[in-house]
Amino acid sequence: MVAEVSGDRPPVVVVENLQKSYRTGFWLRTVITPLKSVSLQVYQGETFGLLGPNGAGKTTLLKTLLGLVQPSAGHGLLLGRPLGDRAIRQHIGYLPENPYFYDYLTGWEFLEFTAGLFGLSKATRQERIPLLLEMVGLTLKDARNKQMRRYSKGMVQRVGLAQALINNPDVVFLDEPMSGLDPLGRYQIREIILSLKKQGKTIFFNSHVLADVEAICDRIGILAQGELICTGGVNELLGSSTSYHVEGTGGHVDGLQEWLHPLEIQGDRWQGVINVSPQRFLTLVEEMGGQILHLRLARPTLEEFFVEQLRQRGIYVSH
Repeated sequence: MVAEVSGDRPPVVVVENLQKSYRTGFWLRTVITPLKSVSLQVYQGETFGLLGPNGAGKTTLLKTLLGLVQPSAGHGLLLGRPLGDRAIRQHIGYLPENPYFYDYLTGWEFLEFTAGLFGLSKATRQERIPLLLEMVGLTLKDARNKQMRRYSKGMVQRVGLAQALINNPDVVFLDEPMSGLDPLGRYQIREIILSLKKQGKTIFFNSHVLADVEAICDRIGILAQGELICTGGVNELLGSSTSYHVEGTGGHVDGLQEWLHPLEIQGDRWQGVINVSPQRFLTLVEEMGGQILHLRLARPTLEEFFVEQLRQRGIYVSH
């Protein structure tokens, strides 16, 4: 297997023609193939987001990279070692999609236990655990005094992220890290991922929250029916644009014909693509007594791109 280098960054994840099949049914005569010849590279220090509908094979791919599932065919390397090699476990962190931990331990006790699995010294544990709890938004009181069976789903997700980082890993695998979190919790997890990115960590995560993926990731991939149908940077896939699409309300809409093309008006709402500089347009809207509701680059959103990719392959059907 030949590992390429992106610029001066070596690949951390390399898989070629990875496939996984299961036999199911009473007589094990039915064969299910959640992964079909997947080839992928993820480079050191980048944040890679894997998208796909339910049942696409995202979790199977992630577990195969971690060595929790053995591939039926193909090859892979993680940190330069074969998939499943025990030597790399000290250098990776993992948050599963539906974490289930020891319910009768407190959050602090659970993190102490996890730290012990990695052989961290008592001094390191006493220093690192409070920092991680603060990072994920859990109070020391909840962590020390409350058993995890009394945690909300969001709190379990937070302590799960803390345990994924307890060993200060080089590569972090996150399976639906925003699951069960309210908008504030999603914002906090997004900020944590961005801080890990600044530290040079390599992050591989699955998510259904496409807006977060678009804001966080260096590159994305779309997995559908077990096949990786496209990969690339956000600008590469969505296209670069210097124009802006705006949505607004109110004001003297007659003057909008000069500034927006095409112009669409529905009631007191209007939208279109700006044909002047955004700064100039903001001034003009203020002068005409209008209000801007939304301003974005005039290109498809990641959600629109994602749906279109599935529709082209007959996977998504609108009604």
